[in-house]
Amino acid sequence: QVQLVESGGGLVQAGGSLRLSCAASGRTFSSYAMGWFRQAPGKEREFVADINWSGDSTTYADSVKGRFTISRDNAKKMAYLQMNSLKPEDTAVYYCAANSRGQVAGRQGEYDYWGQGTQVTVSS
Repeated sequence: QVQLVESGGGLVQAGGSLRLSCAASGRTFSSYAMGWFRQAPGKEREFVADINWSGDSTTYADSVKGRFTISRDNAKKMAYLQMNSLKPEDTAVYYCAANSRGQVAGRQGEYDYWGQGTQVTVSS
């Protein structure tokens, strides 16, 4: 079992930056791939980025490539999403998720555990 708690969301102006954090519990964190997803009002939840168990493989949605960076610290049982050059269309609830298969997947169905989400609002 893995429990995930996100933090770091908030209100930021367009062009600004935020860093989301995901704290994980459980002894097997280092074997899980970690992902970030988001859900905007009235829209379905969508993939943002993920990272494999060792941190040497990442994937990104086209909409965030070059602006967002996913990373992890297995010793601290943490995953991060650095978000730069934020746009109003990035406004959403951001969710952290864990994938027991350990490899990047880019699909919600591959993820076994989910956090409660943190709100990110980007004003124009």
